[in-house]
Amino acid sequence: MNSVVSQLPLDPVIRKMRESDLRHIILIEREIFLFPWSLENFADSIRAGYLCSVMEASNTLLGYSILLLGPDEAHVLTLGIGAQWQKKGLGEKMLRYLIQQSGENNAKSVLLDVRESNHGAARLYKQLGFKQIATRKGYYPAMCGREDALVMRLML
Repeated sequence: MNSVVSQLPLDPVIRKMRESDLRHIILIEREIFLFPWSLENFADSIRAGYLCSVMEASNTLLGYSILLLGPDEAHVLTLGIGAQWQKKGLGEKMLRYLIQQSGENNAKSVLLDVRESNHGAARLYKQLGFKQIATRKGYYPAMCGREDALVMRLML
């Protein structure tokens, strides 16, 4: 897959993640997160049967997500959009897909954690109806210690 394109490819589609996608996913992961998941974290998620998805267009991987489906709730474990594709509505498209999949799998709510400093993501989640229900103190590693996570929930 080509990972560098100057403008947004047309008609991004979301499909099931394959192990062959992992080398592209890990490049995005390392590009956008200071403390990225390992390739093995993604491989384990596929093997565990989590809802692992990628967004692609024109043979270009744009982003990915992993959703853990439980009996009554779903938990967004990770969602990433390549740096050059951010702020183009793709994160919202992926999140809406996860919400839809959660409902189709009988979840009553969708949970996610977001870094307290990630104001853009938190704003998107609020726009889609997520509400903060808790704070996990020191949840995320940070450059100077630990950072709190905001726990957010969307009731379906």
